[in-house]
Amino acid sequence: MQQHFSLADCDVVGFDLDHTLCRYHLPHSARLIYDSFAQYLVTEKGYDEDLLTLAPDSLDFCCKGLVLDIEEGNFLKLAEDGTVLRASHGTKSMTFEEILETYGRREWKHFSTVSGMVSRTAKYYLYDNYFDLPGALLCARVVDSLDQHDGQKKYDFWKDMVAAIQHNYKISAFKEDCGTYFPEVKNHPDKYLQRCPESVKKWLKQLKNAGKILLLITSSHSDYCRLLCEHVLGNDFEEYFDILITNALKPGFFSHTPNQRPFRTLENDEEQEPLLSLDKPGWYSQGNAIQLFDLLKKMTGKLDPKVVYFGDSMHSDIFPAHHYSNWETVFILEELLGDKVTMPAKAESEPSEKKAKYEGDQLKAPYFVSKQWGSFFMDRLPGLENAEETLVHTWSCKCISTYSTIAIPSLEAIADLPLDYRFTRFSSNSSATAGYYPTPPRALLPNEESVTMK
Repeated sequence: MQQHFSLADCDVVGFDLDHTLCRYHLPHSARLIYDSFAQYLVTEKGYDEDLLTLAPDSLDFCCKGLVLDIEEGNFLKLAEDGTVLRASHGTKSMTFEEILETYGRREWKHFSTVSGMVSRTAKYYLYDNYFDLPGALLCARVVDSLDQHDGQKKYDFWKDMVAAIQHNYKISAFKEDCGTYFPEVKNHPDKYLQRCPESVKKWLKQLKNAGKILLLITSSHSDYCRLLCEHVLGNDFEEYFDILITNALKPGFFSHTPNQRPFRTLENDEEQEPLLSLDKPGWYSQGNAIQLFDLLKKMTGKLDPKVVYFGDSMHSDIFPAHHYSNWETVFILEELLGDKVTMPAKAESEPSEKKAKYEGDQLKAPYFVSKQWGSFFMDRLPGLENAEETLVHTWSCKCISTYSTIAIPSLEAIADLPLDYRFTRFSSNSSATAGYYPTPPRALLPNEESVTMK
């Protein structure tokens, strides 16, 4: 494997939409997502009304890479070897002694399953993107509430949480103005969506002018996709892409066969009969990477066109594109901003009455380092029996260097670079920080030499 990666070498450049091409105002979107799930649990499933109120700093609980141990009601932060670094029962942090008593100093029992497939099951749920994360706080508060009222030892709230997610994000919800989420984004897009910087739009055109085929592959349905794209890219957004695939149902898009997940055409946002093959560029729904790749071979005239895919979810984008399709992957990781950003200067200088315009303004953005969970990349493992503590990489950090080609905080970070810029890629024989651009996370730097990679 060569040490460098360049977009100039790629024939096809693919993008996820949410939190990749379309970035959100995170404090507002996090609050909206929390509210949309909480409203459903309270009004439809009879949960405690206290869940509807949210303390300003409570989103600090939300940290990418957490795994919910569903039956125990515990949230876990895992080391790269699967041991539990930090944990909470509900929202309450567990002590080192409690972690040892519950989980021991050994690989968590589901680690081989979750790490092999970066997966989710009925026994655990991996929180790895901003659409899911506010649900982690809600689940933790549900556990607190159940403990307080019922003193439960095993928990069965998960089916209700799944119902809340399905109710808010189901394919017809946008059209029907159903749930809390879509109607609110429709009515106030500027509150939730960041417009795409001019530098990124120019860069997309530059890629196309250089003869690259551009793909958009999103699990969002076509009607929501259109709203987002028109808002962030403009009414001419379709001109940026050769192929648009909505309702892609990732990660299944990468792992399923054509028989399991055929492509469908769309008419007025309604999916039509399944297609036997994908013959030309255009806008499609569902589908699979195998038939897409066949079309890309035809379009490029190459037996093995080189594809790079940009996405923000390890579970839905990066792992499956790398593992099943052997594509290059660029991981969009806003946590890389958490090192530098403290608070936008503009917000600081605004008068306080303007600041409080939305209640959500008081909430901190989720990519600041969580006080409760610490760094997304590293943590300290206390020593046993007076031994010194050791610094270890988190499992999330290990996934980045294993499945990503490079990791960047946003598309804007690379939009001004020449297309033939040579990025140092992650690889097993380079340093743990090689693939981060423009700079590695600070947490990985100071004691890098003392950290042994397993």
